[in-house]
Amino acid sequence: MMHVGMGNAGWGFMRSLRQDRNVTKHKLPKGTLKRVLGFARPFAGLLSLFLVLIVIDAVAGNLNPLIARAMINRLTNGLAGHGRAGVESAVIWLAVAMGALAVFDSGLGLWERWLSSRVGEGLIFDMRNKVFNHVQRMPIAFFTRTQTGALISRLNNDVLGAQEAFTNTFNSVIGNAISVAVTLVAMAVLSWKLTVLALLMLPVFIFPARWVGRRLAAITREAYGLNAEMNTMMSERFNVAGALLVKIFGKPSYEAESFRARTGRVRDIGVTTAMYGRIFFTGLMLTASLATALLYGFGGVMVVHRELSLGTLVAMTLYLTRLYGPLTSLSNVQVDVMTALVSFDRVFEVLDLRPMIDDKPGAVDLERGPAEVRFEHVDFRYPLPEEVSLASLESVAVQERPSGQQVLFDVDFVAEPGQLVALVGPSGAGKTTISHLAARLYDVTQGAVRINGMDVRDVTLASLHSVVGVVTQESHLFHDTIRTNLLYARQGATEAELWGALRDAQIYDLVSSLPDGLDTLVGDRGYRLSGGEKQRIAIARLLLKAPDVVVLDEATAHLDSESELAVQQAFKKVLAGRTSIVIAHRLSTVRDADQILVIDGGRIVERGRHADLLATGGLYADLYHTQFADQEADQEKVPAPERDIWAIGEEAVIGEEAVIGEEAVIGDGAALGDGTVAYPGSTTISG
Repeated sequence: MMHVGMGNAGWGFMRSLRQDRNVTKHKLPKGTLKRVLGFARPFAGLLSLFLVLIVIDAVAGNLNPLIARAMINRLTNGLAGHGRAGVESAVIWLAVAMGALAVFDSGLGLWERWLSSRVGEGLIFDMRNKVFNHVQRMPIAFFTRTQTGALISRLNNDVLGAQEAFTNTFNSVIGNAISVAVTLVAMAVLSWKLTVLALLMLPVFIFPARWVGRRLAAITREAYGLNAEMNTMMSERFNVAGALLVKIFGKPSYEAESFRARTGRVRDIGVTTAMYGRIFFTGLMLTASLATALLYGFGGVMVVHRELSLGTLVAMTLYLTRLYGPLTSLSNVQVDVMTALVSFDRVFEVLDLRPMIDDKPGAVDLERGPAEVRFEHVDFRYPLPEEVSLASLESVAVQERPSGQQVLFDVDFVAEPGQLVALVGPSGAGKTTISHLAARLYDVTQGAVRINGMDVRDVTLASLHSVVGVVTQESHLFHDTIRTNLLYARQGATEAELWGALRDAQIYDLVSSLPDGLDTLVGDRGYRLSGGEKQRIAIARLLLKAPDVVVLDEATAHLDSESELAVQQAFKKVLAGRTSIVIAHRLSTVRDADQILVIDGGRIVERGRHADLLATGGLYADLYHTQFADQEADQEKVPAPERDIWAIGEEAVIGEEAVIGEEAVIGDGAALGDGTVAYPGSTTISG
């Protein structure tokens, strides 16, 4: 009975001992407790009922020893010949009362568990959603600095720790405090001498338990660290890119040995923890057994001298089993409460980080339609760390750019509706930064970015993102089906619209040839597709979104010639009729651009059309000779396959919808009817 009575409290104290006592040194911000209670306000009714049940449970649990005392005293008096009449019926009724109390206590326990689960899970639901929604609103600068694992830990571990405050900690502290108070009062009323004797034995257990606890906390911290390292290692090695790197460098054995070293240490810690746990419970049971023996010995003498009844002695030993467990748990209550509050504080720390990019009060919707994009004397610097992130979330984050250093200077240009503006320049010149400002992934430091005369900071983000579409250099696809990745752009798109977007993105034939078609899984980050296929799926997704402004970072240098041609054709479909800002890497793009902006050192150093900029002989001409001229030379080296050659005479009139073959030579003055199609390639018009 003693082992059973102390088991739950013992496990609770064991868990408490493994917590880091340094948490008590943590300085909580003012008002933390008030905010915690604010989170609990929606559950105030359930918590009040839960508190009432805890009190009833604590009181009801202390009735059993009194029933046992009454039963034994009745039996001893009856056996001694003092009033045997009615002893049998009294004992039966006391036994029934004891059984009924056990049933009542069990039902009460189930009700308590249901209430604590409702409160705890409801709290997790509210808090996780609040943190997730808040993090979703954070700017890109936040994610470039933040360690993903630390952020996920806030969403999982710290939220669970906060839940503990309203389930285990709340239940343990209130329940144990009431139980100890009721038990001590009952014991003192029955025999104050035996109560003092029982309390004198408590330090014999608590001090060794604290010694075990310090060691448990140390190895538990190490185990948490090792588990975090293993999780990071597995997440990095078990994705396609990581697995590929391991294989091409022939490192499976090295990785296995490294993982084995960590798991070996975790195994050793597990064995040590198990032994410390056994030492703890052995000490708890031994102390309780010694105290019980002492109580029986000292109390037995009192019974012999008729200073105490036998029933009272048995009741005192039963109370002893209800005293030690809760008392030892309460000895660590400061650590328990602070651990829960620190978890709340770490969650509040994320919630208190204000998003730099957000809707301003009174923001209006940006209307759809042909759009003019205007940069007005824009200066920009990347935000400082304290402006966008938390030091505790970026312990191993690598800052990509010098904090606070200005990277754009007086950038001023206009992209008229339907125009294609190409950004060219050396690496690190500021091209990507300009594209990010157009989509308001960052806010300008000075000046303004306007769309149709509206400052992008004055419009709602939802309407801005419906107007501006972005295709990044590295297209990201979710580990899901092609259909789901496409529907991410427009949830209500029909089957015909999905296939139409794929056709325009030059990927229709591939998807239609797959056994599962649109329901084909693309794999982790789309790795089941080639680079060109991924990019065309991303273009199809953008076409479904149908933005009025397209911000595009060309990424065709790593594609084979066939994929590059398909991607270029898809780009043309995306850009047709839309205002476009393109970071250009291909000669065809700069040739077609209505305006080329040459960026160097964060400034626009040249602007104009392709031929004009070549003629000036400046930086663009240098870039052309180092980057684009090779592409032109490569195109000239590609032998043309045999084709039909058509000669069309001078002054010839070609009707509407006529199709002209490749290698056609069209004479001077030939008139081409509306809808005439000339195949791309080497079609030339003489004269």
